[in-house]
Amino acid sequence: MYLPYFEVLSDMLSSIGVIAAGLIMWTTGWYYADPIFSAGIGLFILPRTWSLLREAVGVLLEGTPSDVNVAGVREAIAAIPGVTAVHDLHVWSLTSGLNALSAHAVLAPGAAYDAVLRAVQARVTDGLNIHHTTIQVEPSGHAESEPHL
Repeated sequence: MYLPYFEVLSDMLSSIGVIAAGLIMWTTGWYYADPIFSAGIGLFILPRTWSLLREAVGVLLEGTPSDVNVAGVREAIAAIPGVTAVHDLHVWSLTSGLNALSAHAVLAPGAAYDAVLRAVQARVTDGLNIHHTTIQVEPSGHAESEPHL
């Protein structure tokens, strides 16, 4: 769970720890307070650091975002009237919180290209946490002629 002000809270608690260690060293002369408080601060910020590192690596490797259910996205697109199939579906993070999607939607015979394209774009950007889309709408049988390297 992400708290919007967690970094500020972390900095505040770290500053309090540094001040406390300084006061202990100044008043008692016990200089072990510095490394003990420093280690405590390091352990305190380690979980957030790990989560930021994991998120950054996921963005750099263009991994599938953890907050997007790709099977659910596929089902949502396939349920649109005029779509008979979905293939080459990819979802990745452009940056933290900004997800992109590319997909091929196969048109049903007689379906209107523009209406299907607008419906697919609206469906994936409303409530599925996807902000940028590249949708290819194609006639039935088109996928078999595409090379997949």
